[in-house]
Amino acid sequence: MPRLRLSTSEYVSGIRQGNRFILSRAITLIESRLPADREQADVIIQTLLPETGKAIRIGITGVPGVGKSTFIERFGSLITSYGKKLAVLAIDPSSPVTGGSIMGDKTRMEQLSHNPLAYIRPSPSGNSLGGVSRKTRETMLLCEAAGFEVILVETVGVGQSETAVHSMTDFFLLLMLAGAGDELQGIKKGIMEMADAVVINKADGDNVKRAQIAQAQYRSALHFFPPKPYGWQPQVLTCSALEGSGLAEIWQMLLRYQQQMQANGWWQRKRQQQQEAWLKELIAEQLIESFYQHAAIKQAWNDKLIAIQTGKQHVPHAAADLMNVYYEAQKHS
Repeated sequence: MPRLRLSTSEYVSGIRQGNRFILSRAITLIESRLPADREQADVIIQTLLPETGKAIRIGITGVPGVGKSTFIERFGSLITSYGKKLAVLAIDPSSPVTGGSIMGDKTRMEQLSHNPLAYIRPSPSGNSLGGVSRKTRETMLLCEAAGFEVILVETVGVGQSETAVHSMTDFFLLLMLAGAGDELQGIKKGIMEMADAVVINKADGDNVKRAQIAQAQYRSALHFFPPKPYGWQPQVLTCSALEGSGLAEIWQMLLRYQQQMQANGWWQRKRQQQQEAWLKELIAEQLIESFYQHAAIKQAWNDKLIAIQTGKQHVPHAAADLMNVYYEAQKHS
C-alpha cells in the first residue's frame, strides 16, 4: 500500500512542533530525486527559513580507528545532559558500484539513538564531492527549524569530504590518536589547517602518557600554520570517549569559541561564507550536469575520447573543443 503524501503545511507545522517522524519524512523528501518531491521540499525549506540558523554546527572528522562513533555517542550524551537538543548527521559512504550505503549509525550509537533529546540521521553520500551528502545543508536547516540547538556532522574519514564539511559548519574538530609522530606524517596538512581544535582520543589506561606527548607535539605543529583570520587559536585537548573524561572541557571550549566569534563579528561572517560556498557548489553542480546532459556534448564526446586515446589529440585541446561545442550549442538553443 503506497504511503500517504503529506501536504506542505503538514510538514511545516510538524517540523515546528519537533515531530521526529515528520522531520524524517521531510529529510527523505529533500534527498529524493523526484521533481515533485524536490519542488515540495524547496517550499518547505523556504517557509521555515526564518526559523533556522540558531544552532551551533560542529563538523567532526578523524583518522580511521580513532573512535568517532564512541566519541559522538558519549559527547552527544553529555550535551543532552545539559538540556540541549542534539542532531547528529552521519554521512555514510555509498558504494560507487551499487550506490548502496552502510547506514549503520543507529547501531553504532545505540545509547544516543534512544535519547529523547537526540536525533540521529544517517545520509548516504551519493555521488557528491568528497562523499558528503549534497543535502546535508538542507537537512541542517530542517533540524534547526525543529528546535535542535547543536548539530554534529560526522564525515566518512580524512579526505576531500572534510573541505565540504568545513564549509558548512561553524567549528571543525579533528579527532586524533596518540603517537603523533606517525599521525602527523599520515594526515594531510590542509586538514590540520582547517581544524579549530585537535582532540586526542583514547587518553586512558597506559595510553595517558602517550596522549600527553601527542598533545604537546600537536601544539607545536599548529604554530607552523598561519593564524585563523577570525582570531581563534586552535586548541589541542585530550579525552577518553570510553571513560567520558575530558568531554566537558571540549564542550566548554566550544562555548568559548562561540562567545568569541559572536563578540568579534565573525560568527555571522562565517555563516555568510557558508551561504556563499553553498551557492557556488550548487551552481557548479548544475553547470556540470547541464554540460554532460547536453545532446551536442553527448554527440561529440566519443569522437574526442577516441582522438585522445589514439594519440591524435592532446587532452587540453579536446577539452577546449568540447567547451566550444557547448558554448555554441547554448547560443543556438
